Amino acid sequence: MHYPIPRSLEEIAALSQQPVSEEVVAAAIAGVITICRAEGHSLAQVQEWVLADDDLLDQKTRQWLSEAVAMAWSSVEAGAVTTGREGDR
Repeated sequence: MHYPIPRSLEEIAALSQQPVSEEVVAAAIAGVITICRAEGHSLAQVQEWVLADDDLLDQKTRQWLSEAVAMAWSSVEAGAVTTGREGDR
């Protein structure tokens, strides 16, 4: 199943109702990137937020997620993300 790229925080939150899968995680990351870009944020800002110390993720996981966001940032920017909606390619 392909999930559309979320365009709002509500759509991202709705993904939490789905079973965790690679597709759901990829859709959530693509959604965050899309929303952050629309708000004028940079990749560096998003990575800074991901790397910020918190109680949810350990440092190693935050670093991995930061790298995943960087790779996805390039893919989303190039229009290489495949989604369930035709206009999102």
